[in-house]
Amino acid sequence: MEELPTASSLHAGQPAAERASNSALKKRNAMPWKNNPPVPPQRNAAAGPKAPVKTFRLGRIKAAVWENETEKQKFYNVTFARAYLDEAKNWHDADSFGRDDLLLVAKLADQAHTFIFEQCAHAKAEPGE
Repeated sequence: MEELPTASSLHAGQPAAERASNSALKKRNAMPWKNNPPVPPQRNAAAGPKAPVKTFRLGRIKAAVWENETEKQKFYNVTFARAYLDEAKNWHDADSFGRDDLLLVAKLADQAHTFIFEQCAHAKAEPGE
């Protein structure tokens, strides 16, 4: 069985000053998080991932409306997806659309737009906000 070279045997032909320089360079360029990755912020495990506030669907195309909050206001984003079956008969979502999908995406965008405006009007009408 062949023995693997050690660190000292790899640098045997290098002068001591060059070895020290390489060592300093490695330390300076070291990424402190490489060995100890940053800890992600704590999430409420009971809440889990947030679900969309509304989903619209036309055939295999869907629009999901997501509500987000800042200290000052609520705002909404919309994502679009096209469902498809793979060869193993598993469903997946894609974020690209063909020519025949585009009018459905436009109709779903209109529905999402109307829903968001209704939510904003409802929020303004509530007392205390």
